[in-house]
Amino acid sequence: MQTILSLGNALNQGTARGAAVGFKLDSLPKLSETRARNNRMTLMHYLCKILAEKIPEVLDFTKELSSLEPATKIQLKFLAEEMQAINKGLEKVVQELSMSENDGPISHNFNEILKEFLHYAEAEVRCLASLYSGVGRNVDGLILYFGEDPAKCPFEQVVSTLLNFVRLFNRAHEENGKQLEAEAKKNAAEKEKSKQGGLDKEIKKPLDEEVEKEKTKTSGLDKEFKKPLDEKVKNEKTKTSGLDKEIKKPLDEEVENEKTKTRAS
Repeated sequence: MQTILSLGNALNQGTARGAAVGFKLDSLPKLSETRARNNRMTLMHYLCKILAEKIPEVLDFTKELSSLEPATKIQLKFLAEEMQAINKGLEKVVQELSMSENDGPISHNFNEILKEFLHYAEAEVRCLASLYSGVGRNVDGLILYFGEDPAKCPFEQVVSTLLNFVRLFNRAHEENGKQLEAEAKKNAAEKEKSKQGGLDKEIKKPLDEEVEKEKTKTSGLDKEFKKPLDEKVKNEKTKTSGLDKEIKKPLDEEVENEKTKTRAS
C-alpha cells in the first residue's frame, strides 16, 4: 500500500493531490485502468515490476488474503437477521416454559426437559451473540484500518474491492512474467542468429577465396588456349592476304591493258 501511495504521489507531483497521505480503497482497481503512453503497460504492471525489483518478498502477499473470497459470500445483513431470529426463538421457549408451569403435574416431565434444553440453548445463544459482536467489531476495525468510514463503506464493498485488487495484481504479475520470458527467448534467438551469421561469414570467406582462385586458374587457361589460336588465325589472315594480292595482280594488269586499248581506239 505504501508503494501504491508513493506511485500515486509521483504521478500527481505538482498538483494538489501530489502529497497525499492516503487513498480510498476504490482507487485500487483503477491501477489497471491507468495506462502508459504506449498503451502496453498499466500502472498495475508497473507496480508489480517495481515490487519484483525492489522488494520481491511482498509479491506473495496475496497468499495471506486467501480468506477474501469466502468472506465475499458473507452478508452481514443476513447474519443480523439470523441472530435476531434466534433470540426471538429463545424468547418463545422461555414463554412456553413459563406457561407450562401453570399446567400442574401433567406437564412436569415436559418442564424438566424444557428447562434442561433452555439451560443449554441460552449458553449457546450467549456464545453465538459474543461471536456476532466480535464479527461486528472486526468488520469496523477492518474498514477503519483502510481509512474508510464504516457508515459509508460497508463490509461487502471492502472485501469485494480487495478481492478484485488481488486478482488484478496476480494477473498483472503473471503477464509481466510471460513478457520477460518472451523477451528472453527473443534475445536468445537474436543472439543465435547473430552467431549463425558470423559462422556463415567464416564459412563463406574461404569458399569465396576458393572460387576466386578457380576463376584465376580458368582465366589463365583461357589465355593459354587463346594465344596459339589467335596466332593461327593471324597466320591464316596473312596467307589469305598474300593470296588475294597474287590473284589481284594479274587481274589489275588485265584491266589496265583493256583501258589502254580503249584509249588507242
